[in-house]
Amino acid sequence: MLKTLQLDITFLGTGTSQGIPIIGSNHPVCLSDNIKDKRLRSSICIIHNDIDILIDCGPDFRQQAIRAKLKKVDAVLFTHEHSDHTAGLDDLRPFFFRQGDIPIYAEKRVIEALKIRFNYIFKKENKYPGVLNFDVNNIYNKPFLVSKIKITPIQVYHNKLPVFGFRIFDFAYITDAKTIPDDEIKKLTGLNVLVINALRQKPHLSHFNLEEALNFIKLVNPKKTYLTHISHHLGFHDEVEQSLPENVFLAYDNLKISV
Repeated sequence: MLKTLQLDITFLGTGTSQGIPIIGSNHPVCLSDNIKDKRLRSSICIIHNDIDILIDCGPDFRQQAIRAKLKKVDAVLFTHEHSDHTAGLDDLRPFFFRQGDIPIYAEKRVIEALKIRFNYIFKKENKYPGVLNFDVNNIYNKPFLVSKIKITPIQVYHNKLPVFGFRIFDFAYITDAKTIPDDEIKKLTGLNVLVINALRQKPHLSHFNLEEALNFIKLVNPKKTYLTHISHHLGFHDEVEQSLPENVFLAYDNLKISV
């Protein structure tokens, strides 16, 4: 097979921690019939030369994997430990049954949080039959390899919590960012595609709002940008999309792009 630099990306989910619609909400966006206004929790799948990499595995992962017809998972990168990014860990079992131990990559703090939440998976003795296994890899703020693919972490802050974004070739994925240090911004030069969070219109304690995201996009100057980790307070997909600069788009669930 000819090796290429192309990445094929599926947005498995583009919503914030409660998803859209929110349970029991009468907000107009939650009541929308537009499929692009229905958002599962944020995650993407990246395929490069038949290597399938997930970034985050949230509580909607089973539904996302079935919808996207995922056949295998070669690695999972975790941005941070919050439930909307990790709660689907056990739903990787079908892939484990077919493939064996699944490599996961995260900061030590995140791995320790997973061990507490999913102690039955990570326990060393008297493990329940049928529980999956992981090949655990601690990562730091320096490049690492996944199946010979170079991954560069981007350290951002979700209020005060450190969160990793990731750059692969000329593509970068950043979620749950509120502040990004100058040294980390330098890692984002020359991007073809940036994915960045834009929670809502009003300012928020721990996420970029739309104005902050657009200002950051101007600073980094990628060729294209897709906004993700979106709440119902951002507005209707079609209306917001019409207001964006020509090289900025709202991502939506099951959107597929190639970079």
